[in-house]
Amino acid sequence: MKNIIEKKLESEFQSVLIKRLKEIFHKCIILKNDPNYLQGIPDLTIIYYKSWAMLECKASKNSSHRPNQDYYINLANSLSFGRFIYPENMEDVIEEMRVFFNQQFLNKENINNDNLE
Repeated sequence: MKNIIEKKLESEFQSVLIKRLKEIFHKCIILKNDPNYLQGIPDLTIIYYKSWAMLECKASKNSSHRPNQDYYINLANSLSFGRFIYPENMEDVIEEMRVFFNQQFLNKENINNDNLE
C-alpha cells in the first residue's frame, strides 16, 4: 500500500515540477524517460538550448532509491547536471539548474566568440 501511495505522490509532484520548469525555462524540452527501457534512468531529461539536465523525482526526501538511480544521477552530473528532486528541495534544485544553464550559455557564447576572431 505504501508503494502505491508514494507512487501517486511522486506522479503528482512530477506534474507540478514539469509545469514549474516550463514556467522558468521557456522553450525547454522535457522528456519523460522510460524506466522499463533502462533501469534506474532518471525520470526527466530537460533540454535547454545546448545544455541538458536529468532529474529523478521522489515523493519526499526520505523516499528510497531504486537500483541504478544513484549511478545514473552521478553519471548525468559528471557529464552535465543530475539531481534527485523532491518537494523539500525543488526550489533549490531549480535555482541550481538556472545557474548551471546560465553558466553553460555564457561559456558557449565565449567559445563561439573566440572562434570568430
